[in-house]
Amino acid sequence: MLYPAPTQPRVPRTVGVGGLPWLLLLALALALVLGPMPAARAQQLLIDQALSVEADGARFPAAAAALRVALPDDWSRSRPGSQGPVWYRVSFSAAPGRGADEELLALQITHVCATLSVQLNGQLVHHGGRLGEPYSQDCSHPQLIVLPTALLRPGPNVVDLKVMGHALETVGSRHRAAGLSALMIGPLHELQASQRLQTTIKVTLPQALDATLLLMGGFMFVLGFVNRRESHLAYFGALSIGWALLDARLWLREWPLPQRTVELLLGVLLPLVAQAAVQFLLRYARWRHRAIDLALPLQVLLLPLSLMAAAPDQLYRLTLAWTALLSLQVLAAALFYLHRQWRERRDEFWLMGALLAVVAVSGLIEIAAQRLGTPPLSAQLAHLVMPLMLVLVGLRLVQQHGHALRQAEAGKAQLEQRVREATAEIERNFRALSDLKVEQVTARERKRIAADLHDDLGAKLLTIVHTSDSDRISTLAREALEEMRLSVRGLTGRAVRLADALGDWRAEVVSRLAQAGIEADWSAPDDLTQTLSARAYVQTTRILREATSNIIKHSGASYCALRCQVADGDFQLIVQDNGEGISTEADARLDRGHGMATMKQRAKQMQGQCLVESGPGFGTVIRLTLPLDHALEGA
Repeated sequence: MLYPAPTQPRVPRTVGVGGLPWLLLLALALALVLGPMPAARAQQLLIDQALSVEADGARFPAAAAALRVALPDDWSRSRPGSQGPVWYRVSFSAAPGRGADEELLALQITHVCATLSVQLNGQLVHHGGRLGEPYSQDCSHPQLIVLPTALLRPGPNVVDLKVMGHALETVGSRHRAAGLSALMIGPLHELQASQRLQTTIKVTLPQALDATLLLMGGFMFVLGFVNRRESHLAYFGALSIGWALLDARLWLREWPLPQRTVELLLGVLLPLVAQAAVQFLLRYARWRHRAIDLALPLQVLLLPLSLMAAAPDQLYRLTLAWTALLSLQVLAAALFYLHRQWRERRDEFWLMGALLAVVAVSGLIEIAAQRLGTPPLSAQLAHLVMPLMLVLVGLRLVQQHGHALRQAEAGKAQLEQRVREATAEIERNFRALSDLKVEQVTARERKRIAADLHDDLGAKLLTIVHTSDSDRISTLAREALEEMRLSVRGLTGRAVRLADALGDWRAEVVSRLAQAGIEADWSAPDDLTQTLSARAYVQTTRILREATSNIIKHSGASYCALRCQVADGDFQLIVQDNGEGISTEADARLDRGHGMATMKQRAKQMQGQCLVESGPGFGTVIRLTLPLDHALEGA
């Protein structure tokens, strides 16, 4: 068992801001993750007061007038402006009859800044850090020092601690000011569990978060730098890197530079981090202002100049003032960002609002720790919130960027599809325009040829008809004139109403048959509303003329019936005579010439057919069938 020395009365300890309930909840959550918090046992002795002497030397100056101070001892309160070294003496009593085979005892120091020496009963058992300037920056690492059993006495034991550090006025943060926390003496195995927990909370977790911020910040800075439209990513990357560099004290315990130079370097990071935070919030809100873009870099130059011009004992006050000013700037930017998000994107407002609120609370805790001297562990728990929130915001930004990339890829694919469709449509239109241009040129050429035939050849044929003394020549000229007029009509391309076409055909066929002494019987419906294309009209007229000529010249018929009808989607024309019919030899001869074969070929060109049914002594039947969708157009 351990017993406090009878000469060590207890002094009440003060409770700072670190006792806030939410910090206790955070500590409990961390404890649940890292393992159960080791409970205080009867073997552990908490020492919260000590004798203190400000002196330099190899031993505690027993002859000097010692002051009794409470632990933790903040030099800025107990000895303002002091640079040390300071000796502390505490005593405890080991259990009577303690043997060498009993468990080792250890001394646990949760916070000491910066160089530490420990003596047990006048014998050196630990020394860490430099003896002179610049002192080691070992303020965040808890210390666990084994107390050798051979040096312990059955009665009272004395532990002397020599601390060398920097006065609060000469550093930029209270975390780097000299001081000593309360001491814990107990069995080594019990204190090791507590040591691991404290090291995890104060060192391992911050280092892991800082490493994450460095990697994530570097990636996002490059991403935002390459894509200028997403400049807020570059500023967030700079913010993450800057915040990680502010915690460089966790990685470098001994700086190769003078203490004031180190403080100036760390101070230079403050306006850079603030500038990155303000610009990130403004750019993330899709807003920028030229005055702010000029003022923030000017502030980055002004702050280090003011620190260099300040007196050494004014560094802390000046840094604290600058920190408050920079915090107000970041707070104003955050409020402006939330205002914009409330107007534009409510869902984003609540998420970012919650994260910024947590950051604001942790910032207040940090300021309170700087101003009021919050216990180191509680302040460190608050200090974990900011990098953790930065990691969460970074993950959110990466998620949004990935979603935007997916949308951009989908939009790109859709745009490419539309471009392909537009290109195909343009090609189709171009081909249609080309075809239309060819058709227009062809139509103009046809009209020109038709005009030439009508005006030149037609006039000459008409002159022959009226001036020739030979009936045969006049007849041939008249037939040529009719054929020319039919060709001209085909060349002009003007459509003909089917009813008008039937009238023309009836007048011509009946007249020709009557001149040959053949009785004609014409039958056709009166309610036909279709329109016949010029090509179909010309080809059908020629087929009908050829059929009429064959009847007049070869059939020997006295009667001819002509029937026109529309049935089953086809236009049908039937020509039937009562002549002698076509013999086998004549049929072969006609197919080889330009008669029946020409009629069938003309019908085939119109996607139709021309059938001839005949036999000797039974007359001849010609059936012409034309599909309406090829030969006729809707009226």
